[in-house]
Amino acid sequence: MISQEAKNVMNLMSMMKLPDAGELPIELCRQVLADMMSLSLPPAGCRFEPVNAGGPEALWVKAVSADDTAVILYLHGGGYAMGSPQTHAGFTGLLSELSRLSVLSVDYRLAPENPYPAAIEDSLSAYCWLLRQGVPAESIVVGGDSAGGGLTFATMLKLKEREEALPAAVFAVSPWVDLAVTGESIEINAARDPMITRSGLDYMAGLYAGHADVRLPFISPLYADLRGLPPVLIHVGTCEMLLSDSLRIAASLENSGVDCTLRVWEDLFHVFHSVVSLPEAIMATEDIAAFVRNRVGGY
Repeated sequence: MISQEAKNVMNLMSMMKLPDAGELPIELCRQVLADMMSLSLPPAGCRFEPVNAGGPEALWVKAVSADDTAVILYLHGGGYAMGSPQTHAGFTGLLSELSRLSVLSVDYRLAPENPYPAAIEDSLSAYCWLLRQGVPAESIVVGGDSAGGGLTFATMLKLKEREEALPAAVFAVSPWVDLAVTGESIEINAARDPMITRSGLDYMAGLYAGHADVRLPFISPLYADLRGLPPVLIHVGTCEMLLSDSLRIAASLENSGVDCTLRVWEDLFHVFHSVVSLPEAIMATEDIAAFVRNRVGGY
């Protein structure tokens, strides 16, 4: 059973009737997301240091407990058209504190101003920049939420195509990996999901894909050859319209011989991790932090 705090958040989101992404100008959608996410505060003492990561701007997120043993490269969510390192600072700050590692949160270019492949170009640039800074691939973990989770997988596919060194591991929180929007949970969970709508997903997919086919593996990693990817951790909630995305890509990863761990959180909503005060968010982030620590040396 979920906590009363989580129930309260879900009830509030349902009562607010969050606007459909396709109903508002994208600038207003971005502001609504930023206002919502600003309620989740990072841990006290967490430092934020802007940096140019080989092209894209980025934000170093360093909790008091963080050291330089390894690095988490983080790709924020927001439908490829919203969000920033600042909107996700609450979660990345908590992740830095619990993992005791620095997080490099990438401010990749957003659609519609910069459609595919801009985001993946920026994530690749940031990853390769870390390598040039002397951080070995085996000391990097790449992760993201929602669209950032999909971008995480797309980045792995590009690295594999280019025969670059892959990171130690990957994690994805409620990843959006099927921009064709075909999962059965799209219909089954339509009335349960307080955050996402089918029309909003279609709208965001169109903004990001532009004139490209939404089923291209680098846009929708669900349709990719996933063999050879590093170990993966996936988190998803059962109330999500995107539940099927996580279930299907986890099955595909396992069938491809990839070490994949899937955690399904009962009765929880899309990227509940971002509401960092929730008991479930802390528990889930602790799980991610433990996964990361185990993959970069288990310190």
